[in-house]
Order: sequence, then structure tokens, then C-alpha cells
Amino acid sequence: MESPLALSPRAALSTDTFGLEAQPVVAVSEALVDADAVVEIAARHRFGTHGLFYPGIRAAVSEKIAMPLVEPLRDHLIEVFQLNRQPRFRECYLSLVTHKPGQLAPIQRLPHFDGTERERLAVLLYLDKAHRGGTAFYRQRATGFESVDGERFDTYRLELEAAIAEYGLPGPAYISGDTEIFEQIHRVSDTFNSIVIYRGNTLHCADLKPDFMPDPDPKLGRLTLNLFLD
Repeated sequence: MESPLALSPRAALSTDTFGLEAQPVVAVSEALVDADAVVEIAARHRFGTHGLFYPGIRAAVSEKIAMPLVEPLRDHLIEVFQLNRQPRFRECYLSLVTHKPGQLAPIQRLPHFDGTERERLAVLLYLDKAHRGGTAFYRQRATGFESVDGERFDTYRLELEAAIAEYGLPGPAYISGDTEIFEQIHRVSDTFNSIVIYRGNTLHCADLKPDFMPDPDPKLGRLTLNLFLD
């Protein structure tokens, strides 16, 4: 039986770069043959809390189900992201934002990175027809960093702590646009049934409006599929 996440033969691929670091980003439109069916499947999953940082609930997706989404793209990803080998499955989740702005921990009000490895890729499939928000990428003003690797980590952390000491913690809201500490440098829209692929060590976050209100129903809320490769 074919995975419901198998990449559609109609999928259209495009590649771009953003920022001063010319970070690559791959976009895929019309990604699935039947994205509505995947939303229905998600509605039957049991969601729960996974980790301390995601502002909502998640349901794990197996490697067997998830990898058909990117298997036809592997050679392209090797070229675009200058990988030394085929990207491999790390983890995958159906993800649903459920935190109201006032429920956010301070770290959830800032851009983040998934890890310091340049080889780690994030594959994000948008499954929300209401267009509640895509993905935004940021530059740390003090350092100019648009990504954080092992060599940059300590400098990034120290400058972030210094900036918070000067400007204070951000208020209880999802980050949206420029702040005193971070500059937004690129945005990806949340077109239903589209994919964006980027390096996990870039500074990024969900691009949610200040008045965003979550819905815990997978059929109605901001549902995404988050596949991580390394």
C-alpha cells in the first residue's frame, strides 16, 4: 500500500536562496495527491506533548510513512544543500499549534534553530486551508547570524542574553516581523499542500499574526507535517 504521504507526480519544485548567507530553500507545490485525506487521517491520531519547545501538540509519524514524501527529492537535496550523503530520517510529526499567545514560554517568543548541524534539514508540509501563518526566517542583529553552527553557538547565546538584558524578554505573543533583537529576512507562505525545505540551523519560526488564535481540531487548526532529516 502506498503511503498517503507519497510525493505527487504533479508536484512542482523550485529552489531559491535568502539572506546575506544565501541560505538555500526548496519549495514544492501540489505536494500530495490527496492532502485532504491526510488531514482526515491526522484527525484520527492521538496527539500529545513532545518536547519542551513546540507550542502545541504532536503525533509521531513513522519513517515508512514519512520518507516517500522526500525520496524522489534526495538527489536534488544533496546538490542544493551540499550534503555528503543521502539525507536520512531523523523524526517526523503531525503538529498542531494549540498555545494561545499568553501561554507561550519566553523561548517560544523568539526565533529558534533545530540543531547546529548544517546537514540537518527541516521538511515542512502545510495542511491548514485557513492560512494562519507560514514560516519566517531571521537575522540576529548583534551578530548578523542567520544560522547557528557549533562555532557560532556560544557567541549567539551570549549576545542573545545581552540583548534580553538590554531590551527585556519579548511580550506574550508569537514573533511577527522585526524586533529590537531580530530582523526578519524571509517569509514563506503557508499554501495548503505545499512544502518548504530548509537547513534546521537557520533562525526561523512560525510566521503567526499577533492576533493568532489556535484551534485544537486538526481539521480546523494550524496543522503541519514536520519531517526532520540528517
